[in-house]
Amino acid sequence: MSTTQQSNTEKGTFTLLLFASAQSYCNNTESLSLSAPTTLRQLYAELETRYLGVGEKILRSSQVVINLDYVDCEWDERETKGEEVVIKAGDEVGVVPPVSAG
Repeated sequence: MSTTQQSNTEKGTFTLLLFASAQSYCNNTESLSLSAPTTLRQLYAELETRYLGVGEKILRSSQVVINLDYVDCEWDERETKGEEVVIKAGDEVGVVPPVSAG
């Protein structure tokens, strides 16, 4: 466990990392420390509250990783499967938009 993860576990928070267009859309925010535990559904709602429109513009086409493992939950499943995905204190969550190579 990294020092950051251990510190977040003690504080009851997790780290959210935003990459590429997610970072740009969210006012160039690289990371956030958010309360845990929570669900993926609640995380999506929190991001939509903070950054209006982020769901349709970014999250719909992005992948989510928790502790380097991709989460099997599409945007359209957020109300059902998103409630089953629990984010715990100390977790590191990433929003990874699609990227293209050229």
